[in-house]
Amino acid sequence: MALEKTFRKFSTGVRRLLDRLEELKVTVVEDRPSRNDAVIVDTLEYAVEDLLGWLRETLQAADKAERAVVHPRELNDARRELTRCQEQFHRVEQEFGTNLVSYERVKNLTSFGKERRGEWPSWVTSVKQGIDQCRQPLQDAGKALAECWQELAEHAGIMTVSVQTTNIGQHITESVAGEKETVHE
Repeated sequence: MALEKTFRKFSTGVRRLLDRLEELKVTVVEDRPSRNDAVIVDTLEYAVEDLLGWLRETLQAADKAERAVVHPRELNDARRELTRCQEQFHRVEQEFGTNLVSYERVKNLTSFGKERRGEWPSWVTSVKQGIDQCRQPLQDAGKALAECWQELAEHAGIMTVSVQTTNIGQHITESVAGEKETVHE
């Protein structure tokens, strides 16, 4: 797959996940019943806010990396930005796994919904559905990030230049996709 297309796929995947998390935020924060708040509700809100912040940072870095792989290519800039993406996205995956979909968190949320009356049980159901709708975009974005690293590694290996200074002059060796060409100056 073309380098630019792979990086665009990752940026698009991050945007999709961001959209699902924004929808989840609306459910968690704005659609929650107005009475009888609980710690679990606040915990969910803080987790979603953290995820959104880290994902926005990921998207900024992804956009910069995507710009770096178009002509003229700046693979070092792309690598640096992709590293930032990896760090932030890893935090997103950890937070999602720990504070949204862990067995303990889902069990507590389900118990909370059973204990409360009124609008709370349907709110819990909506929250669980919103969380589930984030799973696939998270997996897709993670896969696209790995593909970016693969493409970047392949392009980094396509061309290498070696310059050696000798007592006669310079010896320049350029290697493109396994072919060697030697130029003497």
